[in-house]
Amino acid sequence: MANENETEDKVLSILTNLKQQEQPSESKISKNEKKKPKKSATEVSLRGKPKSGRFWKSKKERFNSINKTKGIRLNFEKKAALRIELQNVKNLSHQLQNQQKEKEEARKEKRRENLKRTEENKRKSEIVQVITNTKKLKRMKKKQLRFIEKRDTSQIINANK
Repeated sequence: MANENETEDKVLSILTNLKQQEQPSESKISKNEKKKPKKSATEVSLRGKPKSGRFWKSKKERFNSINKTKGIRLNFEKKAALRIELQNVKNLSHQLQNQQKEKEEARKEKRRENLKRTEENKRKSEIVQVITNTKKLKRMKKKQLRFIEKRDTSQIINANK
């Protein structure tokens, strides 16, 4: 622990000595240089020991001080080519999506038709027994009554004739 503090102190003292050597005397500095002090890379990175003791923490920079690149600028022909290519890709993706929707819709329609057909087939294959005597219904138990369904028998009778 004591060795670490000693080494940190030595490093800091060396850094302060370097700072003092880099700064020229004020009598030699002209008026223009006093107005605009130039910060070198080493001067920015050299700082005193922070109060928290975390010497590895770097100084935070404001976002507006960070130099941003404007990026690569393309000429008009390349931009136009990219725009056309992007439009082609969008058209292709829309076509693929439409095909998927059509396939899905066809599948759903087929499923609906199959369900309708099976329902019709069930109705055709049912065994129908017309109850003319209503007293039979009163004698039936609850469980038997649950299985009874009302139907329009006029179609079935006409089909049989």
